[in-house]
Amino acid sequence: MHVSEYDPYSSKIRKKDSFTNRLLLVRMHKHYWYYRMTYPGKILLFGFFLSGIGTISVSVPIYNLFSVLMALILVDGIASWIFRPRCDLQGDFPAQTTAGQPAVGHFTVTNRGWLPIYDMAVAFRWLERPLSQADRDDTLGCLSRGESVDVTVTIDAPQRGFYALPKLGVHTLFPFHLNRSGNAALPGKSLLVLPAFHQLTSVDLPVGSKFQPGGIALTSNVGESPEYIGNREYVPGEPARRLDFRSWARLGKPVVREYQEEYYCRIALILDTYMPPEPWLIEKLKSIGERYQPISSVKPPMNVLEAGISLTASIADALSRGEYLIDLFAAGPELYVFRAGRHTAHFDNVLEILSCVDRCLDDPFETIGPAVFEELSNVSTAVCIFLDWDEQREQMARAVLDSGSSLKTIIIHEGETTLPYNADEFGPAYQFTPDEIAKGKVESL
Repeated sequence: MHVSEYDPYSSKIRKKDSFTNRLLLVRMHKHYWYYRMTYPGKILLFGFFLSGIGTISVSVPIYNLFSVLMALILVDGIASWIFRPRCDLQGDFPAQTTAGQPAVGHFTVTNRGWLPIYDMAVAFRWLERPLSQADRDDTLGCLSRGESVDVTVTIDAPQRGFYALPKLGVHTLFPFHLNRSGNAALPGKSLLVLPAFHQLTSVDLPVGSKFQPGGIALTSNVGESPEYIGNREYVPGEPARRLDFRSWARLGKPVVREYQEEYYCRIALILDTYMPPEPWLIEKLKSIGERYQPISSVKPPMNVLEAGISLTASIADALSRGEYLIDLFAAGPELYVFRAGRHTAHFDNVLEILSCVDRCLDDPFETIGPAVFEELSNVSTAVCIFLDWDEQREQMARAVLDSGSSLKTIIIHEGETTLPYNADEFGPAYQFTPDEIAKGKVESL
């Protein structure tokens, strides 16, 4: 009896080849169904297969419809292949935009082929959701040989995030607008969609200045620093390195240099991203099995988190116009810690970080806590944007107060919170709904 031996290495190769084949089929499906075929072409193709029942007998009347549709598809495919664009595409697409605002790229198309290009359009092959191209099939009637034309490409970006753009190319819909025929001309880029926010008129913070070791490095060249501000008479016991010998020689008495200490206001901006999935959803996923649908891949409603990110951007924008040093703390798939303000970084850098922050399905306060607590001794005020109020958030707020820092609490929640907020212990809190923030009804804090 022959017994075949199991080779794990060859098994891995077969699995890899199978995965590659499936990936190739997916790519072909996306290319032909989402890019090559237009909406009228899909309807015509559906009618073509539906009328295929007429091939049973030429005596069936629907056979004539099948023949006409097949001829139409063949003529369209041959004509689009003959008149497919052969051109140069030059231009650039913006690297970033703001959620809700279209990203517009300007390009120049030059016909390098022997034949004119009819019904020409410039478009991406496919876009990652929720991105969409509104002018994908806005066509130009005719582009003669050697001529150039300027075109615009507009992408609608309704949601913040970091997206990879596919290749951009020129295609033609000639003659019947059933399929797109052409070649990609420019390689894909990336698009960073920044969060949208409304400017605040004012932010009232219980601020105060604290001594900051290494203040020169933190404050750059703006604001208070241990710079020379003048001279005064020597007081016994002062260090000799402060003596100004030139002034001593001129005045005939000991004189020392006077410096301003490194005091300034430092604010911690803490963004809560904790959004656990609904209990019924967890039970359903457990019954199916995490092997097929991991809990971490389930996206809960994001309107609350988007509202929190938008309000965080509004607060950072208002604080960046003042003489504050801002420490941003946000926990998503990874912990984000960023310092901005007083010319150490620009407000645009804060927006770039907020655009990539994602929800956290597991309790992040054990991760974000040590990073915050390490800096609380030097923080004047902590602004906490919470998505709910429960035991974990309460412990975070209590730790801020125990460190000696002032606390400003903002809660974004629809309806009552999990636990009632204790204003006697933590001070007054602002509570808003996601709809109020989205419509710009929050004007001051």
